[in-house]
Amino acid sequence: MDQVLIPTIKSRAEVERDLRRGEPMRRAPGEDAPRPQRRPEWLKVRVQRGENFTELRNIMRERGLHTVCEEAACPNIYECWEAREATFLLCGDLCTRRCSFCDVMTAKPQPLDPEEPEKIAEAVRLMGLKFAVITGVARDDLADAASHHWAATVRAVRASMPDCGIEVLIPDFKGRQEHPRTSLARVIEARPDVLAHNLETVPRLHPQIRPGFGYEASLELLRWSKELRSDQVTKSNIIVGMGEREEEVYDAMRDLREAGCDVLTIGQYLQPSVSWHLPVDRWVHPDEFARFKEFGENELDLAWVESGPLVRSSYHAGKQYLSAAARLEAH
Repeated sequence: MDQVLIPTIKSRAEVERDLRRGEPMRRAPGEDAPRPQRRPEWLKVRVQRGENFTELRNIMRERGLHTVCEEAACPNIYECWEAREATFLLCGDLCTRRCSFCDVMTAKPQPLDPEEPEKIAEAVRLMGLKFAVITGVARDDLADAASHHWAATVRAVRASMPDCGIEVLIPDFKGRQEHPRTSLARVIEARPDVLAHNLETVPRLHPQIRPGFGYEASLELLRWSKELRSDQVTKSNIIVGMGEREEEVYDAMRDLREAGCDVLTIGQYLQPSVSWHLPVDRWVHPDEFARFKEFGENELDLAWVESGPLVRSSYHAGKQYLSAAARLEAH
């Protein structure tokens, strides 16, 4: 009698997870599948789900909000949430682009929630945040790339918590109709404390890693930010361990400084899944991260460089802003 094969039945949650992240590392098919190297000691993360973590998660769930901490599987989620810091994900949790390092799901997005700006403002108030980071997915399906929604969120948080610092980590606003500089100006007019846009990688790798973006276009966005508001604090991020060479990172840092970038974060790439994401090229040693920081602050005169294996663009964002603002004022 022929063997009867019974397919594995997955729950809806399991199907949605696999569609978003591909297959997890432990289920990589076959002995020859590209599995990650064992993480070095400096990349080990201690899980600490305390009262603050649970409270913040409940606040998000009750209001139907999303955080990039969860959607992008950030390794610092336990530390940041226990310290009552969180990064809100604006415009839903579905992105119109697919970057080879990112763990946010790519799919046709839902319509914008008109109540989302007020919901985020309420969450910031309930969480008692002193500094709020707001990032969001790319919305190429909208004429203004959702810039009205971004500006409305900044204004809502400012009205709810006047003393709360605000950082926005924006996409490049390539809408279907409106010029990206017009969209950018709308957000800057809402007066966030920090305007961040991530470069992510070096020119050689940029077309492969960020196919929907452009290296020069990202630099141009940062230049425009300074032209539109000369005292606007600007910020960017570089991920290492994706195939770049150390000297290429220094060149990208120079490009960012020439574009008017004030604050820079540099962190290690961690492969979210086997199926859909770029494999880790190398584990960057803490000594190399220290060299990046020294070069950025001492050679390029950046106001602040946060550089380390577990650093992400919103890591210690409030501390970065205060330090950068003090240094910029001194100049």
